[in-house]
Amino acid sequence: MPKLLSLPKFSDNRGDLTVLDHIPFFPKRLYWIYNNQNSLARGGHRHHRCRQVLIAVHGECQIFSDDSIVQETFLLNRPELALLVEPEDWHIMHSFSRDCVLLVIASESYDISDYIDEPYREVPDFNS
Repeated sequence: MPKLLSLPKFSDNRGDLTVLDHIPFFPKRLYWIYNNQNSLARGGHRHHRCRQVLIAVHGECQIFSDDSIVQETFLLNRPELALLVEPEDWHIMHSFSRDCVLLVIASESYDISDYIDEPYREVPDFNS
């Protein structure tokens, strides 16, 4: 099951600073999703090995997750809130605000053989 992480936020008259000091893996890949003007769902898979941390650094989106036991939806709407997604967590990123920038920090480099495209059970269609 994914785990929400509260990141420290430091604010003063210069603005806000959020720090991600400790994650339970060494990052090998960073990418971000943005300009999803039609708010189409992304993801729709799980992994054999890859762990991920997701952060909506701007705007908001929702993450639907299914670990074969529990289905849950998480709202990412603050840059000091992160979601740790484990390999067994089927996940769909959806309901993107027009200004959303979703940063993904991954434990593995891209490898198509690491992706599992079959869900555990029927999942909602977030594009309909």
